[in-house]
Amino acid sequence: MILYHGSNVEVKEPILLKVQRELDFGKGFYTTSDMEQAARWAWRTAKRRGESNAFVTVYEVNEDELKNIRLLSFDSPNVEWLNFVVKNRKGEYIAGDWDIISGPVADDQTAQVIDLYLEGAYDEEEAIRRFLTQRLKDQYAFKTDEALKLLIFKEVITL
Repeated sequence: MILYHGSNVEVKEPILLKVQRELDFGKGFYTTSDMEQAARWAWRTAKRRGESNAFVTVYEVNEDELKNIRLLSFDSPNVEWLNFVVKNRKGEYIAGDWDIISGPVADDQTAQVIDLYLEGAYDEEEAIRRFLTQRLKDQYAFKTDEALKLLIFKEVITL
C-alpha cells in the first residue's frame, strides 16, 4: 500500500511529535492513500506556518504487516466515527492503545457538519446522512513508534 504525508518539510524519517493540534484521531503521524489529499495538507500546513514550500512524502507499507499491529479502523462515517472524531477535536482524547487508526478524514466540508452537530442543529442521524453524500478521503494516524517502523520511505515530491 502506498501512503502520502503532506507537510511544509520533507519527512524521510517520521516521528511522533510531543505537541499537536486536536485532530480527528488524536495525536499521531497522519498519512492518506490519496495524493491530492496529501497535497492539500501540505499547502495548508505551509500556509499555517508561513512557509512557501510544500512537500508530499511517499511511503510504502507492507499490508501483511498490518495484521500484527493493533488497528482501529472506521470503514465509513458512522455514529462511532463521528463521536470519536468530535471528542478528539474537542481535546477529549479517547484512551486506547492502538498502533494505527484509519478511517474517513473530516475535511473542511465535514468540519461544517461537525460544527452544526456540536451546536445541536444536526442530530447524529442527520450528520451521518450529510457525510455519506460527501466523497470523503481516508487517513491513517500512526500512533506508536512501532507503527512508524512500518512506513518505508520511497520519495519526496516537491509541490
